[in-house]
Amino acid sequence: MHASAWQAALAAAVRDPLELLTLLELPRELAPAASAAAAQFPLRVPRGYLARMEKGNPHDPLLRQILPLSEELRPQRGFVTDPVGDLDAMAATGVLHKYHGRALLVTTGACAVHCRYCFRRHFPYSEAHAGTEHWTAALDYLRADTSIHEVILSGGDPLSLGNGRLHELMTRIGAIDHVRRLRIHTRQPIVLPERVDAELLRCLRNYRLPVVVVVHCNHPNEIDAAVCTALGELRGCIASLLNQSVLLRRVNDDSSTLAGLSETLFRAGVLPYYLHLLDPVAGAGHFAVAEAEARALLGALRARLPGYLVPQLVRERRGAPSKTPLV
Repeated sequence: MHASAWQAALAAAVRDPLELLTLLELPRELAPAASAAAAQFPLRVPRGYLARMEKGNPHDPLLRQILPLSEELRPQRGFVTDPVGDLDAMAATGVLHKYHGRALLVTTGACAVHCRYCFRRHFPYSEAHAGTEHWTAALDYLRADTSIHEVILSGGDPLSLGNGRLHELMTRIGAIDHVRRLRIHTRQPIVLPERVDAELLRCLRNYRLPVVVVVHCNHPNEIDAAVCTALGELRGCIASLLNQSVLLRRVNDDSSTLAGLSETLFRAGVLPYYLHLLDPVAGAGHFAVAEAEARALLGALRARLPGYLVPQLVRERRGAPSKTPLV
């Protein structure tokens, strides 16, 4: 069986830090630190996403999201392996049940890109995701709790599943009477737009439940023509298309970049939804932006954009009944 275009692109992703530095014409002096950090959390980046980065610029905002750095190896007080209490919220294998009316399925540990700030970079996917062998337990849990009206597919990235497996899982969730809608959290339409293929679109268009897709984009440079096409195709067959970002030091921590992101997303048919304060995950402390600075940034954003283009600034707190708004 031949791999699809997106699976071929995924298989060809760059995983070697030295190859990354060579392709982007970056100093070889970065290699030792990049290799050491990648040994702790592997590098993975699709070549199409790499092509959006400026060659020779070690400060490129897209590069900064994926380049392993020595800062990741320095312990920082308060930065831990399970920053939002995922393991405490594990109600069944692969099922996180934190908030009333909603449950999240960790469908896979696979992602198209390894973001260096990922809050699940230490998550024990091998024993704690609702892969095929655990779907029965996860679905039994969803069926048994009639208060669950929304199921969220997350990971990893749920679109790392092949279309057949994804369709099977969606069908089984759609057969649960009290589930009213399905939400999919994914970064793949941004970093691997080839993933939005005809079979996926057909699956979404014909699904019994309303589907909300929440993509993850942090900087306007991430959105090129191929991404716009993929987002437009998605928007045509789902109920709502939203974006969530993470506020990241030296990536998007200025109001002009955030305003440009909202404007670019809107032109692509996506509404800004959440702007997350960084989850304090071990290895990502160098991305942190102070809460007071984040509040000031959002104030500046409100002064220059209509309200519907201003994302909600939030923090996720362990054990809280919802995301915590910060403005």
